[in-house]
Amino acid sequence: MFVRGSKIVASSGLAIIAVALALHPREAEACGGTFCDAAGNPMEMPVNQTGETIFFVVADGEVEAHIQIQYDPATEASQFAWIVPVLATPSFEVGSQQMFINLANATVPSYGWVGQDAPDCFPGDDGGGDFDSCDATGYGEAGGDTGGGGTDGGTTGGGTEVVLEDTVGAFTAVVLQSTSSDELLTWLGDNGYYADPNAAPILQQYIDEGAQFAAFRLTQGADVGEIHPVVIRYAGDEPCIPIRLTAIAAEEDMDIRAFFLGDARVVPTNYRHVEINPVKLDWVALGANYEEVVTLAVDSPMADGHAFITEFAGDSAVVAREGLFSDAWDASAFAGIDPTAVVTTLQAQGLVGDCMAATCTFDHPLVRGLLLAWLPPPDGLQEGEFWGDLVGNADAIDLAVWDAAAFATALQERIVAPGAHAIELLDAHPMLTRLYTTLSPHEMTEDPLFHVNAEVPLVDNTARVATFYADCGGQTEMQGIGITPAVSTPSVSEWPDIFPDQMPWATRIETVPPVGAPMVLVDNTATIEMLVGQWNSMNLQPPPQTACDGTSGGGLDSAGGADSGGSGTDTAGSAGADGGGSERGCGCNGGTPPTWGWLGLLLWFGVRRRR
Repeated sequence: MFVRGSKIVASSGLAIIAVALALHPREAEACGGTFCDAAGNPMEMPVNQTGETIFFVVADGEVEAHIQIQYDPATEASQFAWIVPVLATPSFEVGSQQMFINLANATVPSYGWVGQDAPDCFPGDDGGGDFDSCDATGYGEAGGDTGGGGTDGGTTGGGTEVVLEDTVGAFTAVVLQSTSSDELLTWLGDNGYYADPNAAPILQQYIDEGAQFAAFRLTQGADVGEIHPVVIRYAGDEPCIPIRLTAIAAEEDMDIRAFFLGDARVVPTNYRHVEINPVKLDWVALGANYEEVVTLAVDSPMADGHAFITEFAGDSAVVAREGLFSDAWDASAFAGIDPTAVVTTLQAQGLVGDCMAATCTFDHPLVRGLLLAWLPPPDGLQEGEFWGDLVGNADAIDLAVWDAAAFATALQERIVAPGAHAIELLDAHPMLTRLYTTLSPHEMTEDPLFHVNAEVPLVDNTARVATFYADCGGQTEMQGIGITPAVSTPSVSEWPDIFPDQMPWATRIETVPPVGAPMVLVDNTATIEMLVGQWNSMNLQPPPQTACDGTSGGGLDSAGGADSGGSGTDTAGSAGADGGGSERGCGCNGGTPPTWGWLGLLLWFGVRRRR
């Protein structure tokens, strides 16, 4: 997405087949409320996401590319434009905003831990030894000037031909065929579409490859609150994310997430597939450095910045149906309705909740935009005051703006029909794949392609829970992070950076063929486990000797520090760097406990990744 001042152009490229993905720099608002995985729960810590999201459905010789358009709310609607290279003339329809929300919420990666004490460390211990933890709950996740500007264009403009004109919800769309990038940029400028002249060389590449260009802008009178996903349909069986044009305005390490609904797992074709090294994740901080780990893993040698990780590959039934569609939704009820009854009818259909002074609650992310377009609050009244009492505010309704038939048509096109189609897609396709990467401008040289491989295993990172284990002497380690040795930890508040100059960021780098097992290019498993073993050997302290009468020998005192006593090792439970979480120095009940009482206050949070 190009950002120049307040002008935004979401742009994409296509090397082989027609799809689109819009990206934008970090100053653009990626999280416009419903656009994020997180729903504002203060107990949850979503990772920042600034990229664009797309999901594909491939069936019966046709690809559906559903594109979620993100935007800067401060941008004037008249300056919102979006340009997409396409190989052949596509068809368009409105996509489901709620579908993107539900897809993200169901599959966002989550990393957390629970605490466990070794048994028999405390007098009267029943052997359980766990300190308290709590399961995390799952994540859910302003108007501008009027649209339009320029003319609708004729059938030609110099060497640029208008192949198709269409209206897609709140957007006017044209498909353009051009003979040169200069002519294309001239047509766009003459017809009210902003395009960065620096894009000319890349546009010319697509023209030379036979691409057409779909250009979208908000229709005359439309507001940014009405922006919705767009579906591009085209003949084919190989999804592609075009990103070459994005390099014009992209910042470093932009997020790209792609979802795929189908009958089997989807993997990258011309990009590598990477598994991140779990030792590099900050488990103590609930994976707060996740994006950094992914970025450096896909930038590793042999991946070279052209790679994806799999965040989820499994049953599409994990995607919630709530909010996607309801049999109670009936657009025809609004075709001739009196405007004073609009909100109460929406409430009866379950699309609007209670109205407070400031605004109402909305059970679909696009309803507010429709009300702003057709029933805008007058000056001096807040949204909730106006919409919550349309009967009492009947004299303030702008009848020149209200159009019952147009409202009913928009409701059907933007909410009811896309919702029904989202349910159809989930019912028809049992497998969901979620892929993620980050790309910098210099890496945006090749458009990623994808294919199905039914023989590779499924992946579920939505609830990765490790165990923070404390033995009787105060030694702590994190178990179950995905490697064989447990990782010795210096404290409950610090995750170790183990041999940073030697520890790789990726566990495996591979290519995945259409059939059969992945072809491994790099396997760092043995190196990772060796380095963890060396770290453990260096950092494990001798366990305390505790007699059965409760007297203490040497080693660590209850606070985890070394006392001045002897250093021997008792024979009951000492363990080295075996990573197994076995008891250390717990020969009998009644020994000196470590100072872990405050850990009962710790909660386990699932760290949810966005977009």
